[in-house]
Amino acid sequence: MPVRVLLVDDEPLVRAGLRAVLEAQPDMEVVGEAADGAAVIPLVRQTRPDVVAMDVRMPLLDGIEATRALLRTVADPPKILVVTTFENDEYVYEALRAGADGFLLKRARPAEIVHAVRLIAEGESLLFPASVRQLAAEYGDGGGNRAARAALERARLTEREGEVLRLMARGLSNAEIAARLVVGTETVKSHVSAVLAKLGARDRTQAVIKAYESGFVAPG
Repeated sequence: MPVRVLLVDDEPLVRAGLRAVLEAQPDMEVVGEAADGAAVIPLVRQTRPDVVAMDVRMPLLDGIEATRALLRTVADPPKILVVTTFENDEYVYEALRAGADGFLLKRARPAEIVHAVRLIAEGESLLFPASVRQLAAEYGDGGGNRAARAALERARLTEREGEVLRLMARGLSNAEIAARLVVGTETVKSHVSAVLAKLGARDRTQAVIKAYESGFVAPG
C-alpha cells in the first residue's frame, strides 16, 4: 500500500513542489491539499492520510495549533511532519512538543523529502536526531520541566528500557538498537512499546522530547 500524504501549506508553489516530488515515487500518493491548518481535521477525516506534511506558520491556524487540534480530535491520527523554513526555530520545537513526529526544511532536496516521509510513516527511527537535540538544548528548559520529570518518575522504566530510550534519543533504529544491545529486533520493539506506554508518548519523538525535558537524557 502506498504512503498516503496530505499537504498543508499556504504557499501553492511549496505544495506543488512537494506533490511533484512525492508522486514521482511508486510507493507514495498525495491524497489532498490545504492552504491552512483550519482545514486539516475535515480533510484528514475525508482522505485518511498516513502522513500530514504541514507548514508550521500559516495565517489562520498555524501548524502548532493544527497539530494539537488534530491529535485531540481525530481517533488514530496520522503522523505529522512539520515543514519549515528555519531549522533552529522555537516554532518547530513547540510543534514537536505539541505532538508532531518530525520536521523537514523547505529547502530539502527531493531525496531528503522522500526519506523523511518514509521514515515518519515507518516510525522506527527519530528524524534528524541531532537537530532535535539542538532544539531541546535551546528551548527545552535544560531538563527542568517538572511535568516531564514527574512523568519519568511515574514511568519507573527498567534499566534496559532506560538504555533503549537513550539509544532512541541518539536516533538509532530498532535494528541498530538490537545490534548495540545484542538482542533480537522483536525484543527491542517490545521495549520501545513499553517505554512509549509508560511515558504516555504516542511515538519515539514524543518519548525523546520527554527524556530531554526531564533531564533523563542530556541534550548537549
